[in-house]
Amino acid sequence: MGHRVDRGCKQVNWELFSIIGTIAFAVSGAIVAMEEEYDILGVYVLGLVTAFGGGIIRNMLIGKPIVLLWEQGMYFQIALFAMTVVFLMPVKYIRMWKTWEAFFDAIGLAAFAIQGALYATNMGHPLSAIIVAAVLTGIGGGMVRDVLAGRKPLVLKDEIYAVWGMLAGALVGLGWSQGTWQLAILFALIVILRMFSVNYKWKLPKRSLRDSLAESVRRSDS
Repeated sequence: MGHRVDRGCKQVNWELFSIIGTIAFAVSGAIVAMEEEYDILGVYVLGLVTAFGGGIIRNMLIGKPIVLLWEQGMYFQIALFAMTVVFLMPVKYIRMWKTWEAFFDAIGLAAFAIQGALYATNMGHPLSAIIVAAVLTGIGGGMVRDVLAGRKPLVLKDEIYAVWGMLAGALVGLGWSQGTWQLAILFALIVILRMFSVNYKWKLPKRSLRDSLAESVRRSDS
């Protein structure tokens, strides 16, 4: 079973991180929708799915009522405001946002992955469920966004992304990150590792059957 986080840690104020993560993910979804030439309704839908989809999937997984998400009116208002600003923003400023997108995305990943792990830990779930809850909270919204946009989920294809969510879940679930300072250090660690993986283009090993099959066909034809 995962280690329960003490009551003091339950009071850790993650609102600032949640706000930044919500803005980052909502804007990310909105920009993807505009890149796919969706109308304004599509922009709002994709932005909201990106910002809150991970939390919905997590709650379904660990048995928390989904209705709790609908009570977070402040975050919905923040997301709607951010998406409206982006929709009306000149293209040159959207390009500036794209420059900083990875950093804010890393903040969102770290905050939401840790929150997902804390939710599962405080409900007494085993380590495996804590890790899955952390990953789904951190990346679930982005996966749903890519699917709705007709894209292959980026987090499963090109980047080391879900791994950092797994790391956050493992450290929280093992009880190695329970105190306020420990959680703050873990948050910073996940952000730093995510930025390193972006800047140095770290990737997980993959095997392309397409290339192998094409080579096999060429050899059989020759």
